[in-house]
Amino acid sequence: MKAAVYYENGGPEVLKYEDMPDPQCHPKGVVIAVEAIAIEGGDTLSRWRGPLATKPHVVGYQAAGTIVEVGPEVEHLKVGQKVATVMNFGSHASMRAVAARNCWVIPDGFDVKKAAAIPVTFGTADDCLFEFGRMKKGETVLIQAGASGVGVAAIQLAKRAGAGLILATASSDERLEKLKRLGLDHGINYTRDDVVKEARRLTDNKGVDVIVDSVGGPTLQGSINALAYRGRVSMVGAAGREPMVVDVGSLMGGNRSLSGVFLGAEMNTDRVHNNIQRLIDEAARGEFEVVIDRVFPLSEAAAAHAYIESRAAVGRVVMVP
Repeated sequence: MKAAVYYENGGPEVLKYEDMPDPQCHPKGVVIAVEAIAIEGGDTLSRWRGPLATKPHVVGYQAAGTIVEVGPEVEHLKVGQKVATVMNFGSHASMRAVAARNCWVIPDGFDVKKAAAIPVTFGTADDCLFEFGRMKKGETVLIQAGASGVGVAAIQLAKRAGAGLILATASSDERLEKLKRLGLDHGINYTRDDVVKEARRLTDNKGVDVIVDSVGGPTLQGSINALAYRGRVSMVGAAGREPMVVDVGSLMGGNRSLSGVFLGAEMNTDRVHNNIQRLIDEAARGEFEVVIDRVFPLSEAAAAHAYIESRAAVGRVVMVP
């Protein structure tokens, strides 16, 4: 098989396009011929500083394609089915071996590229808003990094659930403008405006009920400061790559809450597995949009990672073998 591999951590330039042995099918797993790879922000973080479980290492959580082999202990999947998959690594390749438990059937006719971008992205956004953020109809929501994959998902899911006001941050007015058709009410350009001041101004100084923060670093303290009384922050990831130093005492005065969210910790539970299948089915029915910004060939994985890190994308960046 072909794969984008690296031998040491670093910038996008460490990615090389090479031949690798075909994966072996586990008795409780399947092998898929990969048709689409959705690059997660976590993939770029892993490339930058994550452990190399193999050497050379094939990074990547999400990929979708057609099952070409099924392990003897797998009964609910069959050769020829299209599935979206998630594993700790190995997505940046033309073939993938994956546990059957980490597969979700793609409805007939649904775009495989879009299906590839749903499990981690929409599953995380859903958990941030509802499982941990406990969002209720009519509440105000702020999405940090609104143009990211999780941000685009969270805006739509919050809108569909009846959020009273949806705010989001991004690095340019152009990116924010593209989010309005998805349900964004007010955008905040963090390169120009003070996010906390703008969030309070737009909420008549009440603050925000639920905040989804996938940036971390100094942004996280700003999220806490923008909260309303009894407001909740769901912190997921560290896209900013800076240390997260917060004053936890600043939560107390307003009875505010901060939750760390990591979908992978519960990926093997029925709750998360069923939730992801529900989201894929809903997307296939057109209940929300999976936004794909650009599609790169797998052979240009370095360019795809560099594009993500340029912060120009709105939605997910996908690669095809």
